[in-house]
Amino acid sequence: MADKITLAYGGGGEETNKLINELFYKHFNNDILTSAEDAAVVNANGKIAFTTDSFTVSPLFFNGGNIGKLAIAGTCNDLAMMGAKPEYISCGFMIEEGLDFETLEKIVKTMSEELSKVGAKIVCGDTKVVPAGSVDKIFINTSGIGHIKKENISAHNLKKGDVILVSRDIGKHGSVIMAHRYNVETTAQSDCKLLWDEVNALIEAGIDIKALRDATRGGLSAVLNEWANASDVGIEIEEDKVPVSDEVTGLCEIFGFEPMDLANEGAFIVAVSQNDAKKAEELLKKFNSNASIIGTVTDGNRVVLKSPWGSSRYIELPKGELLPRIC
Repeated sequence: MADKITLAYGGGGEETNKLINELFYKHFNNDILTSAEDAAVVNANGKIAFTTDSFTVSPLFFNGGNIGKLAIAGTCNDLAMMGAKPEYISCGFMIEEGLDFETLEKIVKTMSEELSKVGAKIVCGDTKVVPAGSVDKIFINTSGIGHIKKENISAHNLKKGDVILVSRDIGKHGSVIMAHRYNVETTAQSDCKLLWDEVNALIEAGIDIKALRDATRGGLSAVLNEWANASDVGIEIEEDKVPVSDEVTGLCEIFGFEPMDLANEGAFIVAVSQNDAKKAEELLKKFNSNASIIGTVTDGNRVVLKSPWGSSRYIELPKGELLPRIC
């Protein structure tokens, strides 16, 4: 295999076959993929969730992960947020001519490691190699399928009295990408990770889950506003209950961002019935000690942040270009 990816690797001939057999089949090996048909044939009996996503993060490698880890976690987490266990994934690579083969292999190896954690498989894929300058090193497109383990999880389910929880401290991924982008040293690590284990624990415990959402682009602010609009409810959040690390607070002070607006890739928001709130919090704390009840569903159609000093303000949807290419 050459040291760098050339246009020949996307030409469909000998080089393409080498790339597929010596890299992708090596790390994504399973009978469905290696049958090398034009489409994967999978077992889809019962209700399934189906999602698609694309990943263009810059830089490709960051504290706590890389574009490959992000692609698998992001796709699997979207399925998990619908109560579905991730099972089958498609993967399309758009590779810039001249990318180091070593870089590509590191990304693919990371994807394989993440897949093994959740038991999912890449069952079909595509590779395109484009001239230098057409993409920035590598873009990845995915789709994912998973069988639904718990039905009726929806942003339209919230009712007055329901309780809102967050699975961990917020803003890690967005702040880490900012720091890398602007060459600011930080010890912070992206929260990028698979979330199925936490979601499955809630399901197995019989928690009355109303809604789930991973707080990616737009962060906590976006999720809460989307839920308030979808269910036509108000949401009140206790500011001092929202967990934010010192590293994220410091980076937000440097760049002038709000932690609640920053992207997360390993944190989710969950709405549960009032009776199950404490139990849900206890379960989530087993995975991350920062998990917390942060608010309640109320009347109205606005999201309100209440300070410890008795004042309050509206939380709006983030506006403008916060930080492009974070995922």
